[in-house]
Amino acid sequence: MTTDVVIVGGGHNGLTAACYLAKAGLKVTVLERLSTFGGAAVSEQTFAGVEAKLSRYSYLVSLLPKKIIEELKLDIQLAPRRYSSYTPQPGTNKGLLVDNQDKVATASSFESIGTNKDAEAWHEFYRKTTLLAKALFPTVLDPLPTRSEAKAKLRELSGSDQIWEEFIEQPVGKVIEESFESDLVRGVVLTDGMIGTFGSNLDPNLDVNKCFLYHVIGNETGDWNIPIGGMGQVTDSLYKVAKQLGVILLADCDVSSIGNDNKVVYSQQGNQHSIQGKYVLANVSPTELEKLTGVDNIVPAATKMDGAQVKVNLLLKRLPKLKDQSLDPVAAFGGTFHINEKYSQLQSAFEQASKGEIPDPLPCEIYCHSLTDPSILSKALQEQGVQTLTVFALHTPHALLDGKDQDEMREKLKQAVLASLNSVLAENVEDLLMTDANGDLCIEVKTTQDLEDVLRLPGGNIFHGALAWPFL
Repeated sequence: MTTDVVIVGGGHNGLTAACYLAKAGLKVTVLERLSTFGGAAVSEQTFAGVEAKLSRYSYLVSLLPKKIIEELKLDIQLAPRRYSSYTPQPGTNKGLLVDNQDKVATASSFESIGTNKDAEAWHEFYRKTTLLAKALFPTVLDPLPTRSEAKAKLRELSGSDQIWEEFIEQPVGKVIEESFESDLVRGVVLTDGMIGTFGSNLDPNLDVNKCFLYHVIGNETGDWNIPIGGMGQVTDSLYKVAKQLGVILLADCDVSSIGNDNKVVYSQQGNQHSIQGKYVLANVSPTELEKLTGVDNIVPAATKMDGAQVKVNLLLKRLPKLKDQSLDPVAAFGGTFHINEKYSQLQSAFEQASKGEIPDPLPCEIYCHSLTDPSILSKALQEQGVQTLTVFALHTPHALLDGKDQDEMREKLKQAVLASLNSVLAENVEDLLMTDANGDLCIEVKTTQDLEDVLRLPGGNIFHGALAWPFL
């Protein structure tokens, strides 16, 4: 079989590339190892007999350019969240609620945790990140600008090089320390730099900076929105458009090699096949590409980095009660719910994990998809008041799992997550878990090892490796 382009891997990036290439008139074939397309951006009925379609891996959308949605005419709706975040003050019945639609209420919430100054500092800090976003995000669909070009664009918008120096040239923790006085507020801000990224608060390698940057520049706002219908709706839409454009989409195709002559060898249902392309695109990690091509050091060793997170999906009978009884749980869980993520706690967790220990308490954050988009639940579950919770825990590097019994470690990490959640709630979350058709509790844990085994993400790194700057 011959074609113009062979794409190895049918995740969201592979499908997007397939759509554009087919739209340009090329013949495209996509080979996907799994039985379904979408990679990490998929929705599934996770729990037996329970009609709830959960986003198994990725769960929010920010970096998908609106231009791609418009040009490919994708059936994707992204819903904003009114509340930015809620963060309980550990050891108290108070917390910080950031309401995107009510600056007065937000200022009052800052005051309630004893930091009036940080309310104004918050707006000033994110004014700066918005300028970063306006300077850098418009370039993501263009050839990468040089470092000097990117710096000049930001200077043009901001009037000086101050923002560049603060966010690009030094550990981002430094500008956070200089901007805010509250340990709690500092931590909330820093978490954007630690999503799947293992680094100290003042990370000298600036990996935390890069992660932070990509979390604040999406579509020039940094907003993280809920995909209506779940993450699977994003890739389902890409799949449908690709098919309409004539792309050949082959599932259950385990690629074993990519030759220098662009010949791709793969097996499907026990039979070996090959396909010859003029071009081959690899929608796989650099580590996987090295295996398929037999070429070492395709990317520098410094860019190979393990993941550092654990993800837990829960299905609850209702939202948990809060220690702060004056706050409606709908507001608290309507944005990102930060747990044990004070600045000092993040640093302590990093130090504990660096010693090979599961951090205690474990820094976590929660997202409730079903509050914004109940369509992922059946009508019956909606009427019962059932809600989904997605927990993303930080500072759990892949090295913690090395040489260990994986089932045992998955259970330990699950218990650490539950303990962290319960420490800031007025009731134990386990008591609220739904049960599936088999009588099992509706809770699912995905470790870095699970991501490596199922999705072939090296070391469970959700970014495939170390992030790079969006400039040369």
